[in-house]
Amino acid sequence: MAKDFEQMEDSNRSSNPSIHDVSDPARRIVLRGGAAAALARLGPLGPLGSFVLAPLAAAAAGSIAGCAAAGAAAGAPPRIGFKSVPAATGDRVAVPEGYTAAPFMPWGEPVGVAGNMPPFKDDASNTAAEQAVQMGMHHDGIHFFPIEGSSSHGLLVMNHEYTDDGLLHAGGMESWTAEKVKKSQAAHGISVTEVQLVQGPGGPGGRWQAVRPSRYARRFTASTPFAIGGPAAGHPMMKTAADPGGRLALGTLNNCASGMTPWGTYLSGEENFAGYFSTADQPTAHERRWGLRKNGFGYRWFEHDERFDAVRHPNEPNRFGWVVEVDPFDPQSTPVKRTALGRAAHEGAWVAVTQDGRAVVYSGEDARFEYIYKFVSRDKIKPGGAGISAARANAELLDHGTLYVARFDAGGRGRWLPMRAGQGPLVGFADAGEVVIKARQASDLLGGTKMDRPEWLAIDKATRWVYCTLTNNSNRGQGSNPAVDAANPRANNTMGSIIRWKEDGDYDGETFEWNHLVLAGDPANERAEAKGNIKGDLFACPDGISFDPQGGLWVQTDMGPAAMNKGEMARVGNNQMLACDLATGEFRRFLVGPVNCEITGAAFAPDSRTVFVNIQHPGETPSERSNPNEPRKFSNWPDFKPTGRPRSATVVIRKDDGGVIGS
Repeated sequence: MAKDFEQMEDSNRSSNPSIHDVSDPARRIVLRGGAAAALARLGPLGPLGSFVLAPLAAAAAGSIAGCAAAGAAAGAPPRIGFKSVPAATGDRVAVPEGYTAAPFMPWGEPVGVAGNMPPFKDDASNTAAEQAVQMGMHHDGIHFFPIEGSSSHGLLVMNHEYTDDGLLHAGGMESWTAEKVKKSQAAHGISVTEVQLVQGPGGPGGRWQAVRPSRYARRFTASTPFAIGGPAAGHPMMKTAADPGGRLALGTLNNCASGMTPWGTYLSGEENFAGYFSTADQPTAHERRWGLRKNGFGYRWFEHDERFDAVRHPNEPNRFGWVVEVDPFDPQSTPVKRTALGRAAHEGAWVAVTQDGRAVVYSGEDARFEYIYKFVSRDKIKPGGAGISAARANAELLDHGTLYVARFDAGGRGRWLPMRAGQGPLVGFADAGEVVIKARQASDLLGGTKMDRPEWLAIDKATRWVYCTLTNNSNRGQGSNPAVDAANPRANNTMGSIIRWKEDGDYDGETFEWNHLVLAGDPANERAEAKGNIKGDLFACPDGISFDPQGGLWVQTDMGPAAMNKGEMARVGNNQMLACDLATGEFRRFLVGPVNCEITGAAFAPDSRTVFVNIQHPGETPSERSNPNEPRKFSNWPDFKPTGRPRSATVVIRKDDGGVIGS
């Protein structure tokens, strides 16, 4: 979600020390890559080679050493085979020569529910009931679930993060009604759509289309019942008047990034949920720590849906901020909020598997000075069989295990701090349910490292390095806010970075080594903290990050409309998607999006000959809410109708010769 710096949550007022309090901030960090043997085995997408990075902790000194990655392994072919796309500011999607990008399944398109497929209306007059069976607004995290292993037939599952109510409704928010609240709620959540590659016009190898109607077609919205699993289920802090048992929450919202589990389910993070609630004039200490405030972020749901009035229903906010799990192949399944993974402004969740078969789930919290978490399951992943799907066999896997918060120490070392009630600093927590509900307060007490907006993560399964984007944090080192530290080395960090770590031993290890892959920026900037050390094409505010099936690393950006193409970002262009050759350290621009959009989510078909990428909020205004009288002021992508409006959409990208994406 963007990205007006003044609107970002900054609720961590804890006094736990950051790295600069316990280390020499001028200390150089040696970034240790993988061995040459691993590079030779993996080709040029092995781990980043050895290089040295001087953190910008002593800010006056001012320079950042470049990222000098080791060369590719001897004899290995170049990983990136496409010609770089120039930075651009136009209202279109640009991809390399030899590629085609086609808009697909935009906001308002029917998902394919049998007998209920209302078309999108350009004047925003669709009803709330119609929106509830259409693609939601602001496409975000996305995954392709192959049907029977196919690369040409599967389920496309994606999040719809939030709404621009100036575009969503006829007349915007000028008159505010219960129907508009219901429509806004229906435009949030998750969609499941069956898709298939069909032969015929549309380019080499055919074109992708939605299968409609489909037995799999489904929408999850802010009104869908979700079971509550894990230690918070039935907890007193989860009980409400509508749900006195505390075991069934209504809805999911602000769903951002996503993960795909080895057992075939979809994980979605509930991110900036605090903005939907309204508190009293003076929020409680618990509410303040979670960023709640009177009137929230201006969604105004509480005016017509009282459960978003935290004065009347103080426990309702505790039922959001979770990772939710959806089984896309079972249309009758009930989605679940997995509370054992901890409550946070979750960006998303990503799963690794230990050598003995247990699940390890990594997640970041997209808020300034918040934390990175890891969950290790108690039990092993079970195979399906005898008529039971793997999803059903592992229906409670993520309800039992240990939650940790990350501490990044000086010298490139770190530790995972277990979050156990009644132990150490958490002696005042009554039970595991209270720990996960108050995960921020617990992390404050344990001394987790306060990060610069940790967003998406990506796991290199071949090398076990875990990558995390730190999008930006303009408050770092400003006033009374936390100073720079080794992991977050730049004051007024408007440009962002990518950090990575590797556990000692297996994924369940409690110690790790870490380093920075890159500090984003533009060397032409005057301010040292905004120069970065990119090798290759410039970018700022890294957000999405993922590996393709061949082991290629892809990075997507999210500069806000108030900053894009101005000041220190004047030469960067619109938001973009880049490939990174980890053997050489080069970043090469693959895609540039339309005006004021965010590039987010990259779902590859198993054969890597198709990638689905989401274009979120094209034409977004600096205020993040459009003027309903000027819907096309900044963009009219993808329809370009004279009476239309910009629509978030997926783009389907294929190589014209039918080859592998990126080759």
